Amino acid sequence: MAVRCRVKHFREDIFYKTRVFMLRVLILSWSLFLVLGAEASQKSVPRVRSGGTQTILVNAINNAGLTALVTENSTGAAVIRAQILLCRARFSVGEIDGSPGTNFRRAVEGFQSSRQIPPTGAVNKATWKALNVDHGLALVAYRITKEDLAGPFEKIPGDWAEMAKLPKMNYESVDEELGERFHSNPGLLHKLNPNKVFDQADTEIMVPHFNTAIKVKATSVVVKKSERTVTALNGRGKVIAQFPASTGSEHDPLPIGDWKVTTVHYNPTFSYNPDLFWDAGSTQAKTLIAAGPRGPVGVVWIGISKEHYGMHGTAIPSGIGHTQSHGCIRLTNWDAMELAKTVGPGTPVHLKE
Repeated sequence: MAVRCRVKHFREDIFYKTRVFMLRVLILSWSLFLVLGAEASQKSVPRVRSGGTQTILVNAINNAGLTALVTENSTGAAVIRAQILLCRARFSVGEIDGSPGTNFRRAVEGFQSSRQIPPTGAVNKATWKALNVDHGLALVAYRITKEDLAGPFEKIPGDWAEMAKLPKMNYESVDEELGERFHSNPGLLHKLNPNKVFDQADTEIMVPHFNTAIKVKATSVVVKKSERTVTALNGRGKVIAQFPASTGSEHDPLPIGDWKVTTVHYNPTFSYNPDLFWDAGSTQAKTLIAAGPRGPVGVVWIGISKEHYGMHGTAIPSGIGHTQSHGCIRLTNWDAMELAKTVGPGTPVHLKE
């Protein structure tokens, strides 16, 4: 099945990705120095056996006694721990990167409201107490396998015609593959594992730890344009999960209204139709893009009753909640997969301002 939707052109995301990567390198470098101080003196937790700064950082992130106030402008181990625990509580921050922003603040507000905590958007003591009900380690060891390194990895072109020549829209590197598997920015994984190379089998690295997928079915989904969030609700109106999203643009606004899920299609191909893109070049033609995690709609397509519109994954997770789309609702691949498993044909989808 090939999906047809108004997916934002890759060029905007590529420029955004470059700017965000450079900023995060600076922030993560500074964060590493900050955790070498007070956070290392917190009460004892299970220790990793490694050397130097990695041991200090990992143990700080795994420390349930770490209760420093975290805002969307904070840095350090407490940020990473909060991001991981929020995602495990089903209030996704999108890509875990150690540098909180609007996605983080909205996740915190959603989590606080669900736990009857005043929604300040900052992880305060009351919020830490609620998050730390989850007693599992935030970071665990993972050993890179030969299968992880099998690829094939290939550079994804920015031109639709060139993309159409690829047999599959694979990851560009093992860094991207591992980043997506552990819901993390690849730069953060390298910060957690200094002096480790990811292209050798049997290399042990520390990664965020996640629980099993949601087992409860959603009875409705609410997409809020102003907050750039997708929320799955049960029959009592209780939040099952909340995800950050990109939700349209000035040229292709979110189609406000009440719709329903019509289909859930995994590993979809993508039918590019320039007639559906306001910014398509005059020489561009219709073409079919192969399936894969770096395809225009990612690993899953959740179609709704508004023609050409749906909720889907993305090729560039760092852009979610920040870049625009051509009217569709775009999530990280892992969040889109989690949402897909909670809905089915007929599930109401309410698109709101």
